[in-house]
Amino acid sequence: MSNHQDLDLSRSTGTNQKQNRNLVGFWFLGLFNNYGFVIMLSAAHDLLKEDKNDGHENLNLVRNNSTRDCNELSTGTILLADIIPAIMVKSVAPFLAVNIHVKIATVTVLNALSFLLVSFSKNHLTMYIGVIFASLGSGLGEVSFLSYTHYFQENVISAWSSGTGGAGVIGAGSYAALTAMGISPRTTVLIMIVVPMGIGLTFWGLLKPNENISPRANIDTVPLLDSEEDQSPQHVNGNQEPLTVIEKLTRVKGLLKYMIPLGLVYFFEYLINQGLYELVYFPDIFLNHSQQYRWYQLTYQTGVLISRSSLAFIVIRKIYLMSVFQGINVIIFTLQAVFWLLPNTSGIYFVLILIFWEGLLGGAAYVNTFHRVSEESVDREREFSLGISSLADSSAIGIAGVVALPLHNWICKLPL
Repeated sequence: MSNHQDLDLSRSTGTNQKQNRNLVGFWFLGLFNNYGFVIMLSAAHDLLKEDKNDGHENLNLVRNNSTRDCNELSTGTILLADIIPAIMVKSVAPFLAVNIHVKIATVTVLNALSFLLVSFSKNHLTMYIGVIFASLGSGLGEVSFLSYTHYFQENVISAWSSGTGGAGVIGAGSYAALTAMGISPRTTVLIMIVVPMGIGLTFWGLLKPNENISPRANIDTVPLLDSEEDQSPQHVNGNQEPLTVIEKLTRVKGLLKYMIPLGLVYFFEYLINQGLYELVYFPDIFLNHSQQYRWYQLTYQTGVLISRSSLAFIVIRKIYLMSVFQGINVIIFTLQAVFWLLPNTSGIYFVLILIFWEGLLGGAAYVNTFHRVSEESVDREREFSLGISSLADSSAIGIAGVVALPLHNWICKLPL
């Protein structure tokens, strides 16, 4: 009896160790995969400003006769380069039959090239190519890793989701900290090349998939396209009839009540982040313009992380209210960017509180939207519903990037 107990204990210990390895592994994969996206947005203001100061490019300048400290291009251009390729690859990759190891090798190479291209870029074109590579790597990694969760018994999707949330705070925080130490933005990006290396090391060195688990039955589903979604794997009966095209279109119509408010929240949110952040600054305080922008990003990411972790404590059912509050934030930020209403000495603190509130709204809208969609969907529709709903925020982010460009240029040309 004692020998049997020792054997059972040994097996239990081994299983727990394997489960912990996989959970930790997917947490780091979520962190590493989203890190580049966050870094490119956090560094956007600095990178555009450096190119302007270098004097190598004199095309498409914003003619600014006021005393506003404006970049020639809005950071919305970085957002577009950082989101559109990811949306494209998310739409294509799930339909391509490519070995998982080839996919992860491609993800690792694309992310490494992105950091190298951005850090050594001498003009806008090279920098944007680097950002596009980061977007392609992040999008392909997101689809690949989420599909790979079928080989694990552990709740690795939850661990992945947590890691992607942590990427916001850790990415923005590490960038702000390194640049505050006097390291140049491009050198900081170069230092962070260890991150894409971590993708390969974690995937091939840490994960231990269960070889006895097969992928799901051949059913007509839409892959989970959003890396920050927090949910458990759904158990689908392979004998269920797949959704027809008509059924999918009907289901989309029923989901609009969630997709439209979520899309509005994200549209307003990224319009603020990439169109107005760099125009809301306070001269002659303890932080310079670039430092203010970095801490704006970190404060925002902290709000997002907290609210994305709040579902166990509070459930918000009136999601449309968050789009209204976020719309009010756009008005406040626009007024401040145009008229500079707040005093220099204390205005920065009000803006930081408002940015934290903005992040809370965005994270809460996201997590509560998918909670409601999952809650009201039957098993046969759930995965399609969650997948198609995730396109709402991605599309809204892209539209916000387009709108941010003329908004930025219009405000830059205004006299103070």
